[in-house]
Amino acid sequence: MTSPASSREQRTSLPAASTGAAPGTALAPSSPGREWWRSAVIYQVYPRSFADANGDGMGDLPGITHRLPALRSLGVDAVWLSPFFTSPQNDGGYDVADYCDVDPLFGTLADFDTMLERAHSLGLRVIIDIVPNHSSSAHAWFQAALASAPGSEERARYMFRDGKGENGDLPPNNWESIFGGPAWTRITEPDGTPGQWYLHLFDKSQPDLDWENPWVWEQFRGILRFWLDRGVDGFRVDVAHGMVKEAGLPDYTPPANAGSMGGVALEPEIGAHASSEPPTPPYFAQDGVHAIYRDWHKVLEEYEGDRVLCGEAWVEPLEKLARWVRPDEMQQTFNFGYLETPWDAAALRTVIDRSISVFASVGAPSTWVLSNHDVVRHATRLALEGENLQGHGIGPKSTGIPDTAFALRRARAATALMLALPGSAYLYQGEELGLPEAIDLPDSARQDPTWFRTNGERYGRDGCRVPLPWEGTEPSYGFGPGAASWLPQPASWASYTRDTQEGVAGSTLTMYQDALAARREHDLAFGTLEWADLGEDVLAFRSGNVFVVANVGTAPVALPDGEVLLASAPLSDRTLPHDTTVWLRA
Repeated sequence: MTSPASSREQRTSLPAASTGAAPGTALAPSSPGREWWRSAVIYQVYPRSFADANGDGMGDLPGITHRLPALRSLGVDAVWLSPFFTSPQNDGGYDVADYCDVDPLFGTLADFDTMLERAHSLGLRVIIDIVPNHSSSAHAWFQAALASAPGSEERARYMFRDGKGENGDLPPNNWESIFGGPAWTRITEPDGTPGQWYLHLFDKSQPDLDWENPWVWEQFRGILRFWLDRGVDGFRVDVAHGMVKEAGLPDYTPPANAGSMGGVALEPEIGAHASSEPPTPPYFAQDGVHAIYRDWHKVLEEYEGDRVLCGEAWVEPLEKLARWVRPDEMQQTFNFGYLETPWDAAALRTVIDRSISVFASVGAPSTWVLSNHDVVRHATRLALEGENLQGHGIGPKSTGIPDTAFALRRARAATALMLALPGSAYLYQGEELGLPEAIDLPDSARQDPTWFRTNGERYGRDGCRVPLPWEGTEPSYGFGPGAASWLPQPASWASYTRDTQEGVAGSTLTMYQDALAARREHDLAFGTLEWADLGEDVLAFRSGNVFVVANVGTAPVALPDGEVLLASAPLSDRTLPHDTTVWLRA
């Protein structure tokens, strides 16, 4: 990797308006207390699966650039890009081999600059992923560590340890990988003898960096500045609860109710207040991570334009998660407690109230999210029956798979509820089309390391990463000019394409566009909730001049008087059907 700190590009001035930005600039800053990230709806682009410009079946940066006007017409405020850096692609790009370059699969740095300029000209801010917990085993840093001796400066950049047992043939502790199997791999030393072990909380091709080493801190300061100098508006921080490990690396066995991100126990009743914090794994949510984010906060303050950090922190309970967004740390963190809350009125009200209160206590907005590249799409997940398959993916042999029409109805209701809440919201590409999880992927097509590391016992995340359908009559549904895509698209997706929904009353795309427009018009992101009691299966609240009613139950309920601004499903006879949310003019 070239040193971004030693050859930084000259910073450009910020534009006066929120559109028409010059190349390499970020958009103009917002007024205090109304910073753009406090109210933004941010759209996640998974580059491999968004749009393919060159026909090789893999999404790319020129494809993103071409499709940005569609996101502007959707009504979102910002775009977050999952990794596009140089990578062997063993984990969809989250195994980074060069943090300051673009993988040829996706294009070039010039393509990135063109995409960023186009986004800014459309008034869209751009957030990119940064992956600081681990690098790729192909990274020059790790290759240098393998070629060096134990105790060397190069080894000290990663979590190398001697093994246990008489000959060091046992791993340093009992930690398991998030993707299944052991979290340690033994290397062969340059002289051919069995050597030390290195930690990888994820795939063995993703060795964990040692954040006790000041050298690692300095490298990532340079990486942040490299992209900030190019004009990015912020970073989504992968595994933001990782990086720092408990001293001594003690053994740890996750509890039976641990979530999908390995070792973090879910609360006894999702959405309910826990009487005490669940046990903290020695490899996650250590206090030392906060010093890192305070340091990064200072780096971002060197730049104008309200640059942001958003953490992917799988931390319970919410009161502990709020530590990530104290005023001198991150601006946002994903609210996974909300994502994991079941479709239940009492649980939803509890987690909404707690989220607003807890984040407000540290001066941060709550965020809301229902889908992303790591979980079953909510157009399937919220209606799953039987065992909880959310954390391990679903596939042809899974049980309790819901009817797609029923599941989409519930998903639309959940989205309409979420977009009425104060704070910032995240959308995952394709949810505006109502895409369900792709369940019937053939085993031969699967690429998620979880599938391979568990010998097919866990399906993993491929089902939520299938490339998007744009136009129904084009090859690969318009994903690209080629006839194929890197993961096969279901034949049923012809009915979900964007062109079949654009301008169609009642389509999922139109509902999203209408909801985002009304959210902005009525300033719901800065609203204050006033709850109303309309029954135990109903969530009802007033926010400004909008009254929101969500029927989470199975029977229709009476609909209050008022002009209908938005409905997630058709209404009749002034009744609100099951699994339906409506916005009324209060």
